[in-house]
Amino acid sequence: MNKITRRQALGTTAGALTVLGLAGATARAAATDSRAAATPAGTVDEVYKGRRIQITAGTGGGHHGGHHSPGLPTVRIDGRELHVMRNADGTWISVVNHYETFADPTSLARAAVRELQGSALAPFAPMGGTA
Repeated sequence: MNKITRRQALGTTAGALTVLGLAGATARAAATDSRAAATPAGTVDEVYKGRRIQITAGTGGGHHGGHHSPGLPTVRIDGRELHVMRNADGTWISVVNHYETFADPTSLARAAVRELQGSALAPFAPMGGTA
């Protein structure tokens, strides 16, 4: 009689989950690459939910410890700068949505508008700096 043992069943399951995990990681890496390529290189000037979003291409915007970071776009909501950061995987975060990633600065700015719920964007002062 050919019975499968518990150890064999667990080994087979672990192997299948590993393959699925690798396939998912590969798919995510491919999606990340395509999102990074889709990041707008130009400017955005739009009204979203009654708020004006302006994004200009990165020539030095964004502040890290008081230093300008080349390549980061300047994102403004109703004329006030939204501090944005780019993650190593090409996604974007802001001080408003720090724990949620976005594919590009435009979707990040729109999410910030939704999160603000009509409130004004407060000035960002990095640690040790002034706004």
